[in-house]
Amino acid sequence: MVAYGAKQEFLLLTAVPDAGKPPGEKHFPEELKPTGKGLVQPLVYMERLELIRNVCRDEALKNLSHTAISKFVLDRIFVCDKHRILFCQTPKVGNTQWKKVLIVLNGAFPSIEEIPENVVHDHEKNGLPRLSSFSDAEIQKRLKTYFKFFIVRDPFERLISAFKDKFVHNPRFEPWYRHEIAPGIIRKYRRNRTETRGIQFEDFVRYLGDPNHRWLDLQFGDHIIHWVTYVELCAPCEIKYSVIGHHETLEDDAPYILKEAGIDHLVSYPTIPPGITVYNKTKVERYFLGISKRDIRRLYARFEGDFKLFGYQKPDFLLN
Repeated sequence: MVAYGAKQEFLLLTAVPDAGKPPGEKHFPEELKPTGKGLVQPLVYMERLELIRNVCRDEALKNLSHTAISKFVLDRIFVCDKHRILFCQTPKVGNTQWKKVLIVLNGAFPSIEEIPENVVHDHEKNGLPRLSSFSDAEIQKRLKTYFKFFIVRDPFERLISAFKDKFVHNPRFEPWYRHEIAPGIIRKYRRNRTETRGIQFEDFVRYLGDPNHRWLDLQFGDHIIHWVTYVELCAPCEIKYSVIGHHETLEDDAPYILKEAGIDHLVSYPTIPPGITVYNKTKVERYFLGISKRDIRRLYARFEGDFKLFGYQKPDFLLN
């Protein structure tokens, strides 16, 4: 997979009727064609979907790329019936802003600026139904016919962001991360028992890389959405998404998603502060400094599906 720069070159792909197809031309199968919003699509978005399809077919990665469409997954998917859109929430990847876009589209507030911060994540007040609230038949109908998207970013950078947001700064004042979840992780995973500091990134990495992390996950409940894999959140091999956005190229991807969903005339994505979406290798190196190669390799083994499905480079600089 080519790593694209922040300003991707948009190669326009026009659908050509099969009969007159020049030999050797790239022909995309039916399900890869754009979702009924015009037949021109920048090639990069096609390539992302094609990569997912190829990785999903790779038997060797089956355990890391496939998951059931469970209630856990359906709870992550927000519905906008008015405009036939499904958005799968991947926390720590600029989701708050997309939720605001959908809240406005659903008519709960006239503009993004007018949505109070405390309402965005309050599912009683934000007027965003989850896909899990519908009947099986209604769920299937929406999965088949609606425009579906989610956003990803480098998997390790997302984990750093989750750690900082929930255990270090905790800006939304959610005390349970520090007072219940952190002590649970420390009790099971801290190597140095005499160390009394609060949770460290190393403790977090050891928890996430443990093949038996599930028993703690069950105790933590839905709070784990901030650090489980994209596969576990959104089931990309089971659900055929229309577009996958990348945090690193959000300046291009956000307007493209709005256009493809047919809503660019109704709402725009909030301004992206400069530099905020750029992959920061130095930060990643700093956080992983001093963590054993064994623990980092185990972490990679768990998130390998995410790296491969979405074309992120394997972080060899941490593993070797």
